[in-house]
Amino acid sequence: MTEEEFDLLDELYFVQHFDYLKDNLGWEEDLLLANLQSLLDKDYIKCLYKPDEEVFEKISLKDSGKAYYYLATKKGLMNHNSI
Repeated sequence: MTEEEFDLLDELYFVQHFDYLKDNLGWEEDLLLANLQSLLDKDYIKCLYKPDEEVFEKISLKDSGKAYYYLATKKGLMNHNSI
């Protein structure tokens, strides 16, 4: 896990919207989307349409990632806490 992925997972113990993450971390959109995609590919996070409605189909965050909410998965939290 990279330092950026670690910092991003710090923010995802609770459901957070893309805009919140961008503002809070102060990252460029491309950097944030790339790290979100990396964590999603590892099953460390899940995407949500709304805070209580999960996205189940395969998605490309590069195309639509700014519209979603995010939350760390159990697998992501376990890896985050083992470092």
